[in-house]
Amino acid sequence: MTVDNILKYGVRVLIIFMILPVHEFAHAFAAKKFGDRTAENMGRLTLNPISHIDIFGAICLVLTGFGWAKPVPVNPNRFKNYKLGSVITALAGPLSNVIVGYIGFVIYKIIIFSTTNGLSVAWDYVQTILFYFIIINLSLAVFNLLPIPPLDGSRILTTFLPLKYQWKIQEYQMYISIAFIVIIFSGILDTPLKFLMNLLYKCIDFLTLWVDLIFR
Repeated sequence: MTVDNILKYGVRVLIIFMILPVHEFAHAFAAKKFGDRTAENMGRLTLNPISHIDIFGAICLVLTGFGWAKPVPVNPNRFKNYKLGSVITALAGPLSNVIVGYIGFVIYKIIIFSTTNGLSVAWDYVQTILFYFIIINLSLAVFNLLPIPPLDGSRILTTFLPLKYQWKIQEYQMYISIAFIVIIFSGILDTPLKFLMNLLYKCIDFLTLWVDLIFR
């Protein structure tokens, strides 16, 4: 295995223990703000990775770069505003990945502009680690917005569906999730996900142009 691959898989493990907890904490925090303390009462309003890790989601993340944590329990009936609360709570997780990815992008650019080419192998490794850190965060944001259980996008979708369709999705959620895992490992989603991730990457690159302007 090359050094590049070692760093890539290392960052994926780092994401599992550092970023997925942020993602799930964001869901729990948003739910609490809209009036639902279910996640808080079940100990999910925390950054402790042990409370959030889903074994299958973690394995998928390490092997494919796409994955998920244990979904935060949410009772939208307790929201002060049902639809708004449901949508914002579902979006909070992917948005946290975008924010973290943005911060990583700023640091990445500062390091790129502040160091001389060939200054040290260590700095090259730092840049590579940051690059993978950015890519994986943005990939997670795009991936989790897919409207398929157990991902966040499915929560947004069901918010606007008639009740009978919501019950149907819940009834077959386990089968949908199993089929989805098979699809992930088959690689069918790789091309569309990478296309969407590249679009998001370009947007973040544009939003960090102020760093380029400062250093140039």
